[in-house]
Amino acid sequence: MQAVAQGYQGLSLVIGLNWDRLFFLGTIVVGLLSGAFLGSAILQP
Repeated sequence: MQAVAQGYQGLSLVIGLNWDRLFFLGTIVVGLLSGAFLGSAILQP
C-alpha cells in the first residue's frame, strides 16, 4: 500500500513540475486535429 501511495506522490510531482509542457503539447495536438478536421470539411462537397 505504501508503494502505491509513493507512486501517486511521484506522479503528482512529475505532473506538477511539467504541467506547462503537457499543456503545450496538448495545445499543439488539438490545433493539428482541428486543422485536419476543418481542412477535410472544406474539401468535401
